[in-house]
Amino acid sequence: MTNKSDLSKNKFMLVGPLARHGYDWWWHSFTARDENNNEVPFFIEFFIINPALGGDKPVFGQLKKEKPSYLMVKMGCWGDNKCQLHRFFAIKDVYIKKGPNYEVRADDCYASEKRLKGSVSISKEDAINHPEYMCDSGEMSFDLIVDKKIAFNVGYGASKAFRGAEAFQMYWHAEGIKTLYEGTIYLNGKKYTVSKDTSYGYADKNWGRDFTSPWVWLASSNLKSNLTGKVLTNSAFDIGGGRPKVYFVPLEKKLLGTLTYEGKDYEFNFSKLHTLCKTEFNCVEGEENIIWDVEMTTTTNKLIVHIECPKKDMLLVNYEAPDGIKRHNRLWNGGNGFGNIKLYSLKHNEITLIDDIEVKNVGCEYGEYDKK
Repeated sequence: MTNKSDLSKNKFMLVGPLARHGYDWWWHSFTARDENNNEVPFFIEFFIINPALGGDKPVFGQLKKEKPSYLMVKMGCWGDNKCQLHRFFAIKDVYIKKGPNYEVRADDCYASEKRLKGSVSISKEDAINHPEYMCDSGEMSFDLIVDKKIAFNVGYGASKAFRGAEAFQMYWHAEGIKTLYEGTIYLNGKKYTVSKDTSYGYADKNWGRDFTSPWVWLASSNLKSNLTGKVLTNSAFDIGGGRPKVYFVPLEKKLLGTLTYEGKDYEFNFSKLHTLCKTEFNCVEGEENIIWDVEMTTTTNKLIVHIECPKKDMLLVNYEAPDGIKRHNRLWNGGNGFGNIKLYSLKHNEITLIDDIEVKNVGCEYGEYDKK
């Protein structure tokens, strides 16, 4: 069962060697509405890197050509007024709760399983004069209640044994592929309201020694059947991965995916060998859109996914790795994706369409390391 909450995989993971060479983040994305009822997709992330190396101030790897150490609170929006804003804290100024039911707190910034609060203010001068901040200028504050409804538990790949052995370069757990958010956001003086029924929210986490290239992510809980016209209120899909490394050995074209379809889980997981999962994907940067085509097949089901997102609405999202190098400089990241999913049943060499699904408000990501 993939739809299984596991807070042990959502806890703070930077212990042992990862505390000196590792990152851990909690990601949240959702849709809000302005005072004219226009949809605006937002994101909030709490990102911790190399906490055992922490100093009296945040340490920026790119600035001093050394390993970074800080809490970065990343926030912003996609669309016409897109921006990414970063606030940094020295590790000594951060409270981190160990164990399940995570909590991270620094000044007025707070994240837990049930709540998100915080603020940032970056002047134009600071954004220009401090490229190590890797962000735009602006002001944003948020106060949100979080209610996670559907999980994607990837199983073996993030199990305690694999985590303890540090087998993978990058780990993933999605505690809320359908998450209801409620609250208020202020961005550059403008108020946005987040409501449960129209937030189309998502929450996950990643941690590890380094990132993946290519980097692929697609997720949405705003699904509607093209066959019946019914809005699928107990459904969500999530796909992620690219080129994972196991004990430093790359695995080509490997994605993990799930579709919870009105309460029934359809999993596509290459680590579960008995399912004979096969994946083909192609990501293209066109002149106007980023385009994802994914086909995933097991012994019992097939999933065909086509998603597009306008580049004008997307961000080139910024991170530096635990070694201090910023390798992803064209990592496209968006929340306005749209497209189509087809789910099939495979039985006795026959293929049967279960549903043809329209998807909107898709969180999406694609990027590869700079070519050397």
